[in-house]
Amino acid sequence: MINQTTLGFLRALKANNNREWFQAHRDEYEVAYSDFFDTVAMLVQSVAAFDPVIAAIRPDPKSCIMRIYRDVRFSKDKTPYKTGFFAYVSAGGRKGPLAGYYLHFEPGASFAGGGLYMPEPQVLARTRQAIDTRFAEWSSIVNAPSLLSMYPEGVVPSGATKRPPAGYEASSPAIRYLMYKGYYTQRFFSDAEVVGEGFDDLLESCCREVMPMVEFLNDAIGNP
Repeated sequence: MINQTTLGFLRALKANNNREWFQAHRDEYEVAYSDFFDTVAMLVQSVAAFDPVIAAIRPDPKSCIMRIYRDVRFSKDKTPYKTGFFAYVSAGGRKGPLAGYYLHFEPGASFAGGGLYMPEPQVLARTRQAIDTRFAEWSSIVNAPSLLSMYPEGVVPSGATKRPPAGYEASSPAIRYLMYKGYYTQRFFSDAEVVGEGFDDLLESCCREVMPMVEFLNDAIGNP
């Protein structure tokens, strides 16, 4: 469970996103990071209880957490720090090609989910092929009542093509998904939910419900 002090630190960081302030409040950052680390450790343990691949690998929580420092080399926004904590739990690592589970903590914008966000062309081609040839299986997964109850928007794309991808017909029953450039789910949480007593269980449920989709995508991707 995330503490109020962690959300408080992130609010202050957003209002004072500069190196001088961050260095002066580094001790507070370390406490907030430790709080998030504990939450990610809990998440890895929870996911391992129902995902045998994660159970076999047991990734180090630290390896799942993204750096708080922004890459500003090619950005007009030169603020040096991210204003939230993000973690990605996947058999392929946080920067790998495989689908996985993620959580993001930021005051007023916390969310969790699972899937495959903006994959490389080779990986996307494999997922499209699997969805096309195994569409009945895919459809049953992404339209499962339990998944839609947790994620009312269902599966959303990280971008989409304007026309059917090469090799696929517009009449394909899977065309909606074949035009996606990625596949993921997303559930937002209020700050009250994040610091509430039942949040750990809610987070586990979010991952459990999306596990069949993560499993399908990783089976499609194989070992690029």
